[in-house]
Amino acid sequence: MKIEILGTGCAKCHKLEEMVRETVKAEGISADISKVDDIKKIMRYGVMTTPALVIDGKVKVAGKLPSSEEIKQLLGGK
Repeated sequence: MKIEILGTGCAKCHKLEEMVRETVKAEGISADISKVDDIKKIMRYGVMTTPALVIDGKVKVAGKLPSSEEIKQLLGGK
């Protein structure tokens, strides 16, 4: 699974990355997690507001900080 956190460095972007990493670890999910802060790359996804969560090339959440439970569900956790 490839997970990308899109954001230019705001507090919510950092929090989303932290929450995703914690969820992946807690659920034992095998994933490649990367942070994308290049505005041109972010715009290629059609995202206008960050933070955004991209899983396997598909934008799952944009413009808000999802709850831990939402992240768990999006990642296919138990």
